[in-house]
Amino acid sequence: MTIMKFNQIITDLKNKIYYPVYFLTGEEPFYIDEISNYIEKNVLSEDEKEFNQTVIYGRETDVPTIVSYAKRFPMMSNYQVVIVKEAQQVDKIEELAPYIQNPLKSTLLIICYKYKKFDKRTTFAKTIEKNSVLFESAKLYDNKIPDWINNYLKQKGYTITPKASFLLSEYLGTDLSKISNEISKLIINLPENTEITDVHIEENIGISKDFNVFELQKTLGNKNVYKSNQIINYFAANPKENPIFKIIPVLYSFFSKLLIYHQLKDRSRNN
Repeated sequence: MTIMKFNQIITDLKNKIYYPVYFLTGEEPFYIDEISNYIEKNVLSEDEKEFNQTVIYGRETDVPTIVSYAKRFPMMSNYQVVIVKEAQQVDKIEELAPYIQNPLKSTLLIICYKYKKFDKRTTFAKTIEKNSVLFESAKLYDNKIPDWINNYLKQKGYTITPKASFLLSEYLGTDLSKISNEISKLIINLPENTEITDVHIEENIGISKDFNVFELQKTLGNKNVYKSNQIINYFAANPKENPIFKIIPVLYSFFSKLLIYHQLKDRSRNN
């Protein structure tokens, strides 16, 4: 088996092409959750799940327990599913290697090893790469988020203006799960093929198009003291819609980029 991309894994699952071991790892949990949730919901029927589907958490289990579940034969089903969530918390997880080398073909063992890069230099990593479906979920950089939003909405039958996409990405950061949840709330009352604008964002997510942290960035950059104070006073009067824990990271990112820009020797557009 080999390293596989997200779309290929989902396509195989939809076509009922299953593998005995899935090792899902990386700093971005969104795609790991998408794959494990799809397997949890779709591989077995509701009747089959009662006796053949087990979901366990890393902090509550150990390797012998995982192996004992994985080695069970399915009851009145072709497969059984064992999902290990938060597997990065399993002590001595490398002791799973003997099972991964010789897994039970009727078991789908899904190991969700999240929030960190997997060290490929280890013997355990080489065992995984050779004997399982290995999926690596890399964290997206800030500048990739608007494109991700565009593509995510396109898959759901919507488009979005550049300004609205920027608003979402700056306001919600790089947490794909949070972005996905907000988009789901946003489109629930919008017909398919709608082009989402900043007006939709303001009405459904609560980001004011005139008094938001991005406008504050702009007014600070333009040294517009009056407008900056207007926005700050609006924030103070509406703390629930403008919580400080959302504002500070965006301003920190803005000033960090500004500092980097002023340190550049070449400030041309081509750089």
